[in-house]
Amino acid sequence: MTNDPFLSGVRNTYIKLPKLTAIRVFEAAARNLSFSKAGDELCVTYAAVSHQIKNLETWFGTDLFKRKVRGVELTHAGETLYRKLAPALAEIDEACREVRALDGKEVLTVGCIPSIASRLLVPNLNDFTTTHPELDVRVVYATANQKLLSGGIDVLVTLGTEDSSHVRSNWLISRATKPVCSPSFLNKYSNLTFPGDISIVPLLHDENRDGWRNWFQAAGIKWVGGDNWPVYQDFNLLVTAAIAGHGIALCPVETFKAEIERGDLVVLSDTAINEDAAYYARHREQARPAVSQFVDWCTSIIGMGAK
Repeated sequence: MTNDPFLSGVRNTYIKLPKLTAIRVFEAAARNLSFSKAGDELCVTYAAVSHQIKNLETWFGTDLFKRKVRGVELTHAGETLYRKLAPALAEIDEACREVRALDGKEVLTVGCIPSIASRLLVPNLNDFTTTHPELDVRVVYATANQKLLSGGIDVLVTLGTEDSSHVRSNWLISRATKPVCSPSFLNKYSNLTFPGDISIVPLLHDENRDGWRNWFQAAGIKWVGGDNWPVYQDFNLLVTAAIAGHGIALCPVETFKAEIERGDLVVLSDTAINEDAAYYARHREQARPAVSQFVDWCTSIIGMGAK
C-alpha cells in the first residue's frame, strides 16, 4: 500500500474504467467500421468482437454502433468515444515503447509494402542504422490497405494517406504507372509503338485486370482481351516476370527506376494512370524523436532515389 497522494488519486479516478480489451476492440471496429475487419486485425472471431462491443455498450448504457445489413456506423456516442480514444491509445503505445527502451536499445518498427521495401528502403537502410546505432530498427511487411493506428508500427510506408487527424503523412514518390517490358520481349514483338499494338501481346496483371483496362481507357483504346494471362498479387513477382520476358507489365515507374536505368525494363508509352496517387510515410502526430528522424531520412533517401 502506497501513501503517495498522486497514485491514490489516480486509483480513485480510474477504478471504474471499462476493460482495456473491450476498448481495443471498439477502437479497431470504429476505425474499420466493420466487426469482421476488426476481428481479422485482432485475430479474434466476429462473434468475439460483437460480444465485447455489446458489453461496452452495456457499460456505457448506450449504443455505440448502428448495425446495418452491410457493416456498421458509429452513433454520436460512438463518434465521441472514438475521437477521444484513438489519440489516447496512441499515447499509451508510445509510452510503453519509451519505457521498454530505457533498459536497452530503443525499438523502431517500420511497416513497408514489399515493392518499396525491396527496391528503395532496405538497400539504403544501412545508412540510417549506421548513423543511429542506439536504435533497434525492425522492418516488417505491410499491405496497401493497412492502417498505422492498428498498432505495433511506428512508421508505415504504403500507398496513400490515412484519414485521421492523429496521423501525419509524408509524401515520398508518385505512383504514376506506365507499361514496361524487357528488351528481349521488345525485340520479339518489335512493333509496340501504339496502344493498339500493346493490346494484342501478352500482358501481365497486378492483383486483377482492372489496371490494364484503365490504362487502355486512358490511351483511348477499348480493350476486352488478356484474361488468359497471369495475375500477380505482388509487384515484385510482376516485375520479375516482366524482366524474364513473359509480357508487358504496368508498373509505377519511380519505384522501379533502377531497373529502367539499368536497361532491365523499357518504358513503352508516356501514357500513365494513377498519376494522382503516391506513396507516403505515415507516423503519429505526436511521435518520438526517433520516429521523426527516420521519417526525415526516409523522405530524403527515397525522394533522392526517385530523381
